[in-house]
Amino acid sequence: MTDQPQHAPARIHPDDAEHPPPARPALRVVHEHDGIDLAAAEAAAGRFLDALGISTASEGLRGTPGRMARAYAELFSPRPFDLTTFPNDEGYDELVLARRIPVRSVCEHHLLPFVGTAHVGYLPGARILGLSKLARVVEHFACRPQVQERLTKQIADWLQTHLEPKGVGVVIEAEHACMTLRGVQAIGSTTMTSTLLGLLRSDARSRGEFLALTGTAS
Repeated sequence: MTDQPQHAPARIHPDDAEHPPPARPALRVVHEHDGIDLAAAEAAAGRFLDALGISTASEGLRGTPGRMARAYAELFSPRPFDLTTFPNDEGYDELVLARRIPVRSVCEHHLLPFVGTAHVGYLPGARILGLSKLARVVEHFACRPQVQERLTKQIADWLQTHLEPKGVGVVIEAEHACMTLRGVQAIGSTTMTSTLLGLLRSDARSRGEFLALTGTAS
């Protein structure tokens, strides 16, 4: 038998036992869009390739417009999820940090991908968040044409609004194909962005801890 941690018995008022506070319902998060027309996207992709002098008549390229349409539809369609939170009964007030969350998005200027990792942390308030939901929030905002600066701030602002923590920190480091595959062709270069809110911005100790744990402290 596995040993279980021992806790002092909680003191419960009889009325509380009969009428516990109602659980907060999970917030269903769905990305709103006007619908995806794969047939129209495939036709447009075919015209796009033709305009660039790339014939789709060969066996290898015949299905490429359809594959392009389905690929971009997938890139722009985040999965719905429930934002599950729980009461912070223990009064935990230290940093909660999820490191190296995979990020993949598409630059809105060239529709080329950028990929990297996100570090997302918060100082809990009255409620704590199911840990997998930090990665879900990152995916939710990354699955659309983006710029990294906006993406970083959207994640932080959204968590601040819906979780109401004492502080939020988001750091993203990513490699942009629009920099590495075209233009300047700066192979291997990465871009880092950060947004700090609440105590993670105003309190030097909390800010330093967050940056040290994410490996971004100078």
